[in-house]
Amino acid sequence: MFRALVVEKDEESGRTSAGVKELALEDLPHAEVTVAVEYSTLNYKDGLCIGPGGGLVRKYPHVPGIDLAGTVEASEDARYRSGDRVVLTGWRVGEAHWGGYSQKARVRADWLVPLPEGVDTRAAMAVGTAGFTAMLAVMALEDHGLAPGHGPVLVTGAAGGVGSVATAILAHLGHEVVAVTGRTGQEEYLRGLGASRIVPREEFAEVTKKPLESEQWAGCVDAVAGAMLGRVLKQMKYGTSVAAIGLAGGPAIEGALITPFILRGVNLLGIDSVMQPYANRVRAWERIARDLPMDRLEAMIVPATLADLPQLGADILKGQVRGRVVVDVSA
Repeated sequence: MFRALVVEKDEESGRTSAGVKELALEDLPHAEVTVAVEYSTLNYKDGLCIGPGGGLVRKYPHVPGIDLAGTVEASEDARYRSGDRVVLTGWRVGEAHWGGYSQKARVRADWLVPLPEGVDTRAAMAVGTAGFTAMLAVMALEDHGLAPGHGPVLVTGAAGGVGSVATAILAHLGHEVVAVTGRTGQEEYLRGLGASRIVPREEFAEVTKKPLESEQWAGCVDAVAGAMLGRVLKQMKYGTSVAAIGLAGGPAIEGALITPFILRGVNLLGIDSVMQPYANRVRAWERIARDLPMDRLEAMIVPATLADLPQLGADILKGQVRGRVVVDVSA
């Protein structure tokens, strides 16, 4: 027997509830690889799946957790053997498939990535989907020409999971990082991650009719969208790029016009972390091992247990979680 956070639905009321329960191996869905999970983490999608409406879940009972890291316990696939350390992010695990809020998980071999040297399972979940997405965003900006010395790089939603990791990576690579946040009291935290300047979110909140504004940013990792992205696009330097990874401000790009794209050659790069091909996943994790300073990663960590997740799930939906929640599933 092992423990897991299980979300169940009351068919009469339609409401869901989440609690820690005992499961047996035969309760797990069939897949090629059984992983002894050591750590998971918390993302916005997890908050949706844990919450009273069930969010993205369609079949109950359900084990959420879109990320997991642990050790292979058994494998029907030749690529993985007992004792291999692995990480899983994406592939709709924790949404359509049972996920990482469990001491054991059965998953498809295609969904796993071997952990690179220098990254243990706890650090992997301090990274998680949020950090993996941040690294994909940085790689995309680099692939489109961003290099240190080109000018300041903007990170919006900087105190959140993706923003925190993006700030740390960019600063470590030698970029001047300007962090945007709407959370009061986060300046010391963000400067500790390497941000050289903190900008209040209110400075980007106004929707303007101007087709362009003065050129300021050599690159941007945007986790907000909405009116903020509309303003940022108008302020990008010629030929630069914005990596869009979230829509906390809404799916529309308010106030946006075509002018930044055709008059300044600005690129808007959509970053998907869910269905990334295997080769790019390996490339991103190798870059994480090399370019994410582990001391700064440690400063982001908020420790948690399975029992903490119902409250933390509600908190992240309200924007009240800073940095990276690391869930010790054995605690």
